[in-house]
Amino acid sequence: MIGSLDPKIPPGPLAQKWRSHRDHSRLVSPNNRRKFDIIVVGSGLAGGSAAATLGELGYRVKCFCFQDSARRAHSIAAQGGINAAKNYQNDGDSVYRLFHDTIKGGDFRSREANVYRLAEISNNIIDQCVAQGVPFAREYGGLLANRSFGGAQVSRTFYARGQTGQQLLLGCYQALCRQIAAGTVQMLPQTEMLDLVIVDGQAKGIITRSLRSGKIDRHAADAVVLATGGYGNVFYLSTNARGCNVTATYRAYKRGALFANPSFTQIHPTCIPVSGEHQSKLTLMSESLRNDGRVWVPKRKEDGHKPADEIPEQDRDYYLERKYPSYGNLAPRDIASRAAKEVCDEGRGVGPGGRGVYLDFADAIKRLGEETIRERYGNLFEVYEKITGENAYKVPMRIYPAVHYTMGGLWVDYDLMSNVPGLFVIGEANFSDHGANRLGASALMQGLADGYFVLPNTLPNYLASQMGKRPSPDSPGFRQAEEGVRARIEKLLKANGTRSLDSFHRELGLLLWDKCGMSRHEKGLRDALQKIPEMREQFWHDVRVPGSDEDFNQSLERAGRVADFLEFAELMCMDALERDESAGAHFREEHQTPDGEALRDDENHAAVFAWEFQGDRQHPKLHREPLHFESVHLAQRSYK
Repeated sequence: MIGSLDPKIPPGPLAQKWRSHRDHSRLVSPNNRRKFDIIVVGSGLAGGSAAATLGELGYRVKCFCFQDSARRAHSIAAQGGINAAKNYQNDGDSVYRLFHDTIKGGDFRSREANVYRLAEISNNIIDQCVAQGVPFAREYGGLLANRSFGGAQVSRTFYARGQTGQQLLLGCYQALCRQIAAGTVQMLPQTEMLDLVIVDGQAKGIITRSLRSGKIDRHAADAVVLATGGYGNVFYLSTNARGCNVTATYRAYKRGALFANPSFTQIHPTCIPVSGEHQSKLTLMSESLRNDGRVWVPKRKEDGHKPADEIPEQDRDYYLERKYPSYGNLAPRDIASRAAKEVCDEGRGVGPGGRGVYLDFADAIKRLGEETIRERYGNLFEVYEKITGENAYKVPMRIYPAVHYTMGGLWVDYDLMSNVPGLFVIGEANFSDHGANRLGASALMQGLADGYFVLPNTLPNYLASQMGKRPSPDSPGFRQAEEGVRARIEKLLKANGTRSLDSFHRELGLLLWDKCGMSRHEKGLRDALQKIPEMREQFWHDVRVPGSDEDFNQSLERAGRVADFLEFAELMCMDALERDESAGAHFREEHQTPDGEALRDDENHAAVFAWEFQGDRQHPKLHREPLHFESVHLAQRSYK
């Protein structure tokens, strides 16, 4: 262990909950709030809700996003739902059960206190969103409807067909627009953060580039909030929007912020399989489909090429139901993904290349009727048919795992502040709530909990000591940061090589998928750590970035993101190699039980791995934050 971290969690048992923490919001009086400037980077559910709430409280907020509108944030891609412990189904749900399921789903690699707070806030989120007019699905009598999701045996997921993320974002966007109209929030779309500015050891601003004009700007503030999402696009092919990237959090890492658990990346089991090398992204089919769809493959290899309707029932292997009878098709994402890879590796996969399994709705349609299935999932079936040309009401869907979400992110304490004072990190950009595997329908829950409820109550604790300390954008720290940004851009434009950006990104993605994807082993990780620096050197000598700086230049903005991925990928593999165990989505082949499940090492690795930047070409310094469990007993995770 090199170094240690203090997460500033309130001491004592969980009965001493986050509400018993002192009331931070009173530390800055309403009259003084308008004297503070806060930068929020990101306009999805976490960033948008944070900006809207802080603006409503009276702070002056600048909200940045690289999309042309906050409504284009990747949060709209969350399809299936949002968890909350309302127990409307009277099936035994509770705050504690949601907390326990989340800890267990993350394979005991997340903080108890943060997860309990998240479960406790979950009910307030639903009330908030209903008040905003979010059109959640309802029962015949008018009550909000619920459905099940992977990793839970109760129905606690609120949803709006397959458009839950989009509907929640529209509710959040209305609140944000209200504050824009009131003058408390200034929205700056099509603007990318390229560096974090540190003044006297504290985060005091950012350097940005306009994606329309290429203009570089300095923005000073009293605090900076990063809500920039995850880094799944490091794999090139993922379910994330093409613009999703690691740049904001990685540049903060290079300024001293610790990066925690970067190897914890989630593979989603329910995606449309890759159809060819022409693809630049993958399409998610919501996990909610596993409520009614049954996953199967042929029992015999030779049947893989046959149409599904020519394979009789007795020759089908419903492998999730066979291996995990308690949870069946609703096994957690990491387990369901590895199970799909296992049967395909055995040669029993279906579709082109044998990289697919069936998700079959025939039984559900026979039992419930096609109209009921259409009401629940109609838009998902439409998306599937547009992409594949197949009618999933008549033939089974074909699905295969793909990179989806990242549990790793910048390290934060209990107040969601990084180790850099004044830098707060919320939503998927931080590491705090999901451990080694996120349960379905928990991403929206975390983003809105952080933005609507946690950050507005913890940020004032820091601001109370910052009155009158906001530096000028002309101060040396800002000038130095801007010079660094300009030098990096100039270096990219001067490369003048022969290879395209996509060729480097695709090569990196294939290497990571092979060596640090659904399963990892020591030799593969060491191979990757040898090849990534070589690839990075070649990138800077042979990449081709056309165009100029002071202009609309999508190649230049993409070049900066690929360059960051090429550095960050090395950190991912270092973390995966150092964590010599299997936990959740981090599956080291050397560490598995006799029946192929993840085998943790709680004695040596029940900790958060947080990495500190030590300089270019230098090995980062590892800090460990031990994880303490007061309420949940460590146990081998079982869904059988």
